[in-house]
Parts: sequence; structure tokens; C-alpha cells
Amino acid sequence: MFKQPDRKIDSEGPQPPLKQYRRFVQEILQTALMMLVVYTLLNLAVPLRIVEGSSMEPNLHDGQRLFVSRVEYMLDAPARGDIVVILNPTRPDEPDLIKRVVGLPGETISIEFGQVLVNGVPIAEPYISAPPVYSGAFTLGPDEYFVLGDNRNNSSDSFDFGPITRDMIVGRAWISYWPPQWMGIIPDQTYDVDVDTDAVAP
Repeated sequence: MFKQPDRKIDSEGPQPPLKQYRRFVQEILQTALMMLVVYTLLNLAVPLRIVEGSSMEPNLHDGQRLFVSRVEYMLDAPARGDIVVILNPTRPDEPDLIKRVVGLPGETISIEFGQVLVNGVPIAEPYISAPPVYSGAFTLGPDEYFVLGDNRNNSSDSFDFGPITRDMIVGRAWISYWPPQWMGIIPDQTYDVDVDTDAVAP
């Protein structure tokens, strides 16, 4: 009996168009899903925010786009001088606010004659646009922070809505990424002093 030789099947040969299309769609969906996961993780750790208004002039400007670090405050507490994004205390449905931390838990913050005092000690603030024209005093609780805009006389901040709790702080303003002329890391502001005993200076 005549036996035909075995035929080898090329498994890598051309595939039917429908199968090729399904594989293409599958790869696209997998790539899109991966990008979504990466974007979600990045947004949780480093959300994006846009500065709205002039309350942080002359240091941050209307329309400036920022990366905000959530991770930093998972490891450490906010410090005086940090520029932070906070939940809007008076209008929760509206965009977050961006302000500078001036007072820390347990401190007394006073504003007198255009000067901010921490526990009675004046602090030097070369970053503000102009001295505040208002006055008042606030004693902070064990989980409260006092935040002010650098544009003191054109800012809705803790002088208006009072101290905020730590859970209202979204994160620290970290990097400015747009527009190009303002790109860079948001600089630190430090105060080399003990506010209980000495004059405070940056």
C-alpha cells in the first residue's frame, strides 16, 4: 500500500485575518490596561495640580502646573515653610488650595503690624509679596497647621477659615513642570532657630 509522506505543519505560518485581528486587539487592550494601572499608581503617589489665582505670588503663578508628592508626608510631618496642597475647607466640591505652612501643631501664631510671630517670636519671610495688613492670633491644637498664601493680602487661608488638620493636606508641592520658564523643583524654606527662645530667620 502506498503511504503518503507525513506533512509538517508550520505553526508560525500565516494566520487567518480574524485571528490576527483578535491578537492585535488583545495586545492593545493589555497595553491600555497597563498604562491605566501605571497612571493610577502615579496619580496616587504624585498627583498633578494647577495653580489657580494669585494667592501664592510672587512664587507660584496662575496656571502653573505642579507635581505634588503624597509620599513625603507618609514618612514625615509637614514642616514650616513647606508649600502644600490642601483640600478646600469651605468649598469641598471646588478645586484644592495651595498655601505655605506657617504654624505647626501646638504653636501660637500671631499676626501683628505686618509681621507673623510664632510663640511670640517674629519670623523673617522674604518670600511674601507684601506684609499683611490684618492682625489676629490663633492657638493650634495637637493635629493642626496654620497655612497662609504668600500674597498675604490677596489670599483665602487660615486667617479666614482657621487652622487645618493634617488629613486635609494632600501633599507637598514638589516640581513645577509647566510652563517651561517655571520648570524646576519647588525650593525649600527653612528656619534655623528655636522659636521658643531665639529670633527666627530663614
